[in-house]
Amino acid sequence: MKVLITGATGLIGKEIVKRCHEQDISVHYLTTSKEKIKTKDNYKGFYWDPNKNIIDSNCFEDVDAIINLAGAVIAKRWTESYKKTILESRVQSLQCLKNALSKIENHHVKQILSASAIGFYPDSLTKYYDESCSKQSPTFLGEVVSAWEKAVDEFTELGLLVSKVRIGLVLDDSEGALPQMAKPIKFGLGSAFGSGEQWQSWIHVYDLSRIFVHIIQNELEGVYNGVSPNPVTNTELTKAIAKTLNKPLFLPNIPKFLMELVLGKMYILLFESQRVSSKKIEDSGFDFTYSNVQPALEAILK
Repeated sequence: MKVLITGATGLIGKEIVKRCHEQDISVHYLTTSKEKIKTKDNYKGFYWDPNKNIIDSNCFEDVDAIINLAGAVIAKRWTESYKKTILESRVQSLQCLKNALSKIENHHVKQILSASAIGFYPDSLTKYYDESCSKQSPTFLGEVVSAWEKAVDEFTELGLLVSKVRIGLVLDDSEGALPQMAKPIKFGLGSAFGSGEQWQSWIHVYDLSRIFVHIIQNELEGVYNGVSPNPVTNTELTKAIAKTLNKPLFLPNIPKFLMELVLGKMYILLFESQRVSSKKIEDSGFDFTYSNVQPALEAILK
């Protein structure tokens, strides 16, 4: 089997490449940086520039499935111009792929699997969301996810199986949110955000990468939540990080207005509450390695 991955050099992409190689799946990848192009037996890079609709169509040669992870980083201050970048980077990359693939008569691509986000679901302390929820968050994140998913749905016009993974808070040792959350706790300055009651639907990056490969190998169609079976509140997550690092928590919770001053509108990443179900992916035969947050954190931080 051979897959084409966009965003293969990012946090999630690097892990998916490892899982693919463990399963003897060859990887083609697209990069906007010519310096990152490598050519190996099972890992071959190709250049693209979605902004200019430029792509090396040789990337599709003998490819069975596409894994799309392309998109500008969310965790960066949301100026009006950067919000436009966040949205357009996701939609344009998919349009570039679709345009190129539509011009190839005899390709082997059967499926596209795209990253998405649980930011689709509205903020709630009480609801427990599964993939059947059609109510979209009215926030900027909800708008981004909706446009992102609509862009990948257009691949059905090419006869492809379309799948999406709505990703939660990804736990990793060097990238993403966890190192930023752990840093103040290491110095004894950690505390929960706001009420601390907001739900954090998290996933270990190892399990997330396995979900992507599982969906491709089993040709699963539709939306799947990329979260662990046991969401925790922000307070519980903060306490679990402190316990893993053997550090005390004694400061009061950080108020919302203060984080809005520091982060601008991006503060909602810390205060939105989405309690999200993993039942659908488990029912498909997927078993989590890290179902509970404490063992997950210990595997990462110790």
